[in-house]
Amino acid sequence: MAKPDPKYSDIDLPRAAISLPIDGGPVQRPDPDLVKQLEQVSSATASAMMHRLGVRQTFIQGPLPRTLGRKVVGPAVTLSFMPQREDVFSGKAQEGAEKRSALWAVFDTVEPGDILCVQAFGSRYTGCLGEMLATYFRGRGGKGIVVDGCVRDWPNIQKIDVALWTVGFTPNYASQAELAPWAYNVPVTLSNVLVLPGDVIIADDDGAVVVPQQMIPLVLEHTLEHEEWEVFSRIKLAEGGALSKYYPLNDEGWAEYEAWKKRNE
Repeated sequence: MAKPDPKYSDIDLPRAAISLPIDGGPVQRPDPDLVKQLEQVSSATASAMMHRLGVRQTFIQGPLPRTLGRKVVGPAVTLSFMPQREDVFSGKAQEGAEKRSALWAVFDTVEPGDILCVQAFGSRYTGCLGEMLATYFRGRGGKGIVVDGCVRDWPNIQKIDVALWTVGFTPNYASQAELAPWAYNVPVTLSNVLVLPGDVIIADDDGAVVVPQQMIPLVLEHTLEHEEWEVFSRIKLAEGGALSKYYPLNDEGWAEYEAWKKRNE
């Protein structure tokens, strides 16, 4: 890469006509009772059901579970990083500038039960947040963080009671590399999956899945019964029952399931 010509190095760049951070406004969260019901649904079941219903881009491929055994279900608040451009986000004193950016602002919108979703284009160099912000997030009642990128301070974040899904880890701070905080509580893309503020995230050891807010009742209608008959199928398969009969249930298996369900009501 060619180096900048030194004769231009002292020129102050005209600033782009944009005011940061961009605030998407208050998050319209779903009915807490509906979110509570979704806690019975796994990410695998949610992903499969959304696919059957015709919404195919719901699994946030890339961020891996870093707190194994944890499951979170809650409404999304969002943070967007964008590529740096010197006339927009100055390279001078960047770490201090972060305190006036979307990176700081989004945490003041967090409510108990929220899940922070961070758009970072899978960057391996940008540390989207660290120990102190994760601590503040947990103090405000946040449940989990899904980052399409990296976090820093991983040894200390592990000590905080917050569930985390990330692409990886880095020592860099948030604007040290090629990205910078841009907007909060706006639509974001995580691994090419659209997440709108207020959508529900279901994240467990299989990964993170988004459930569009307006589709929650429809997903619940179909998935809770699916989860229940799978319990029955699991019992029968463990007893040596025929796979062709019990997974998925054929007509005979379904009749047995209906009788089993009545006995256990």
